Amino acid sequence: MCTTDNSRHFLLPIRPLRRPNAKAIQMAAFVLTALAFSASASAQATKSVEETVRPYFAPPAEWQHDLGDYLSPLKFADGTMAKTAADWQRRRAEILKQWQTLLGEWPPLITEPMVEILKTERRGTIVQHQVRFFWTPNQKTTGYLLIPDGEGRRPAVITVYYEPETAIGLGKEDRDFAIQLAERGFVTLSIGTTEATAAKTYGLYYPTIEDATVQPLSMLAYAAANAWHVLAKRPEVDAERIGITGHSFGGKWALFASCLFDKFACAAWSDPGIVFDDTRTSINYWEPWYLGYHPRPWRARGLITEENPARGLYPKLREAGRDLHELHALMAPRPFLVSGGAEDPPKRWQALNHSIAVNSVLGYRNRVAMTNRPAHSPNPESNAVIYAFFEHFLKPTRAPAKAEAAK
Repeated sequence: MCTTDNSRHFLLPIRPLRRPNAKAIQMAAFVLTALAFSASASAQATKSVEETVRPYFAPPAEWQHDLGDYLSPLKFADGTMAKTAADWQRRRAEILKQWQTLLGEWPPLITEPMVEILKTERRGTIVQHQVRFFWTPNQKTTGYLLIPDGEGRRPAVITVYYEPETAIGLGKEDRDFAIQLAERGFVTLSIGTTEATAAKTYGLYYPTIEDATVQPLSMLAYAAANAWHVLAKRPEVDAERIGITGHSFGGKWALFASCLFDKFACAAWSDPGIVFDDTRTSINYWEPWYLGYHPRPWRARGLITEENPARGLYPKLREAGRDLHELHALMAPRPFLVSGGAEDPPKRWQALNHSIAVNSVLGYRNRVAMTNRPAHSPNPESNAVIYAFFEHFLKPTRAPAKAEAAK
């Protein structure tokens, strides 16, 4: 596993008489941002939750107001611009309908879930239930429900990954989001695609893998929406304060779930690749288990080439100029955090600035945040900000996340 040594100094080579190119400038900015993040993380233990989170809502000076080449999500299909909150509600509905049509319509949500408790054990101040429930109309999943000791309704977070064990502390280090949040007073539900991961098909296919009518990544979002209903029905949970998080594959999953299902109060996405990038093997939305579903035999896994082209929906999205910043905008005014690593460097503020612009139209600020680290793997410093983010927006000492507007 690749980890970050916070004591390491990064030195950039000096080459006199040569003008730095754009790539070198971008790399320097990335390193400086990572160093600043690491330095600030070392002081988090003495900061309040709000002090820990607040610095990450502001883009570095280099990226402020930089919208890149992304089309504004405020622009209607007819070319007019959303200028008021009422305008945005109409434009939001337009974006959502367009993406629902592209991704495939979800089956009806399972709003009255039947949950089996398979096993219960105590882990210190936390009761852990192994649970099973239908997360699609024709498929059950097994996950873990963690309930910390306490009274009354509490905030909750769903964690998503390749399997549910990692998030409860039984897998790779620094991915144990469910147990860490439970220790901070959150009810958590850890779910994952155990069987699909073992079969190397990863996603969810409805109605079957031979003839899916919904893109697999969207079907994962649907499953997470059904998991939201599992938590919302619990007497320990405040349904107005449920968030979602995940890393890498789980980050993509959490991104689509929170954007497409607006009952999630907030979300943290750990280095999923928040926009399309055909040059990065880990930002592989073109694969059949994400947005490039096609009947088998599947394309060979890997970058898009002439010999191994993308198939299914993904190339159509690219040809039409669509990108994921449109989905980010659906979060507004719900807050979200990008816990960026190798796949989501500071340049991603170009896409995030569009969500900031949408929130501005709605009269909100400090709803879009990003941290940056050099490596893809999360680390204690980046995770500390994730936990502080959820505490900041979901803890009962605060109003629900969607109620805070700019003054």
